[in-house]
Amino acid sequence: MIPKDHPRYESLVTREKIVEGVKLGVTALQGLIAHGRGEAFDYILGERSNDFALKAEKVATAMLLLAKHPVISVNGNTAVLVPESIKELAELVKAKIEVNVFHFSRERVAKIAQYLSQFGIEALCNCDAELKGLSSARRIVDSRGILIADVVLVPLEDGDRCEILKKHGKKVIAIDLNPLSRTAKMADVTIVDNIKRAIPRMVDFAKEMKDLRRDELESIVKDYDNKAILKDAIDGIIAYLENIKKVL
Repeated sequence: MIPKDHPRYESLVTREKIVEGVKLGVTALQGLIAHGRGEAFDYILGERSNDFALKAEKVATAMLLLAKHPVISVNGNTAVLVPESIKELAELVKAKIEVNVFHFSRERVAKIAQYLSQFGIEALCNCDAELKGLSSARRIVDSRGILIADVVLVPLEDGDRCEILKKHGKKVIAIDLNPLSRTAKMADVTIVDNIKRAIPRMVDFAKEMKDLRRDELESIVKDYDNKAILKDAIDGIIAYLENIKKVL
C-alpha cells in the first residue's frame, strides 16, 4: 500500500499500474523501461502541462475532429494508464480505437482488447492487414482502423511506425515526453506531455470544440508549427533546469 501522503504518490501509483499490467499480460516488460525514460523527461519539464503542450493538444484535438477516419492506437502502457479517458476522447471525436503493439502476439493483443472491454471499449484487433514498408510487428494492423485512417493518434510511439504512417499519407499525432526523439521530430503534431495529463486535457478540448464549424477547426490547425513547439519544449527544459540550479 502506497501512503497517500508520499511526495511521489502519483508517480508510484502509475508505476504500480504498469507492473500490474505486466502481471495481466497486457503490458510488456519493456514498457516499464519506456515509462521510466518518459518519467525522467517529465521531471525536467516540471511535471506539468506547459503552454507548448496545451497548444499541441488543442491542435491535435481539432485535427481529430476534422478527420474522416480518425484512429487512436493503443498499446499496453496506454491501456492500463488512461483507458477511461481514451474511451471518452474516442466518443467525442468519433474515432476508432485499435490495439497495436511492438512486442506482438495475437494472445497479447487479445488480452489488451479484453482488458479495454472492461471499460466499455470495443477495440479493433483483427490483425488482418499490414502497413507496407514496415518490418516490425507494428506493421500488423486492422483493416478497419489504422490501415484506412487519415489521422492517427499514437500515444507512446516508436519512430519507425511514425515514419511509415506518414509515407502512407496519414497525419500523425504523437504523445512523447522526449522532444528529441525521432517520433517527436517526424510527427505532424507532437504533444510533449505526460499521457495521464494529455488525454484528459484533449477530452476537455473536444468538449469545447465538438460543435465548432469546420472552418473554425481548420483555423486552429492552419498555422501550427511542430518544429516551433519542439523548440519551445527544449527551451522549457533549459529554463526549468536553470531555475532548479539557482536554488541549489
